Amino acid sequence: MVGACMYKNNLTRREFLSRSGKAAGFAVAAAGAGYLLHEAERHPFREIHEETVVRDLRITELKSEIVVGSGDDAASVTAAVITALGGMSAFIHPGDVVVVKPNIGWDRRPEQAANTNPDVVAEVVRHCVAAGAAKVIVTDITCNDPVRCFNRSGIAAAAREAGAEVLLPNEARLRDVNMGGVMLGRQPVFDTYLEVDKCINIPIAKHHGLTRVSLGLKNLYGIIGGNRGRLHQDIHNSIADLGNFLRATLTILDAWRILLRNGPQGGSLDDVEERHVIAASVDPVALDAWGGERFFGLSVADMPWLALSQRYGLGTTDHATLPLTEVYA
Repeated sequence: MVGACMYKNNLTRREFLSRSGKAAGFAVAAAGAGYLLHEAERHPFREIHEETVVRDLRITELKSEIVVGSGDDAASVTAAVITALGGMSAFIHPGDVVVVKPNIGWDRRPEQAANTNPDVVAEVVRHCVAAGAAKVIVTDITCNDPVRCFNRSGIAAAAREAGAEVLLPNEARLRDVNMGGVMLGRQPVFDTYLEVDKCINIPIAKHHGLTRVSLGLKNLYGIIGGNRGRLHQDIHNSIADLGNFLRATLTILDAWRILLRNGPQGGSLDDVEERHVIAASVDPVALDAWGGERFFGLSVADMPWLALSQRYGLGTTDHATLPLTEVYA
């Protein structure tokens, strides 16, 4: 199935997650070689939640706007965007536990533009630490082998150096919750997203074989386990359900390099284009609408999850109604 996240050699999602625990053990053993990744704490059982769960981590008093940054250095542009939004202290309060959610789904190098730019991730982590976060966690449930994805993407090393705790996916960390969505009912969710105070979503802008584009709301697929391929049967409602379940504090769109074709995994540098743009907003719907139009020439009608997400009250599909600030660094 196009776009379905399956572990290499055609393993099922459950088999992959089970093996990822073993892979984490391997990563710990490889610490001396610089490949150490944090082994997720194993939980003795899954907790079942019958009630509908919504993780609303937004700061509702903040105004909705879009800040767009460009320049020659990804970290500097990211810093300029955060500053233009009022600084990370507008989002992160002292003592907060923060999860930073990049796309780390694929065993690809940064220049292949399948995963979020590691320089952008590291800069976001640094700003969270400077704002007084008690802990900053960087994690994602990957599609390819997690050790290879976290290391080859450059995100593990960059995030750790910036002060983050890096968590590998681990089936023992999944908890079944009832999302109460149109498509998503009870679903296994990585427990980090059920426990943190704030979430910063950092997707990369790229082509996707089913949705035409993968942006902020689609990036939330990386918080859930199980057989994600079945969600593609109604992918637009699935995306909206995910956005409604995890209402991120802030979305920062990495368009430094964008994957124009053969997404979401890519592979060929011929499919990648340098754009040197970072954009951010507290409105994930507007940011997706803006990014789809700006980089892929798509209208709101071309991205049906936007109208579905707007009905959930997650934001506006009419990004032109929001103030837009451009910064250069």
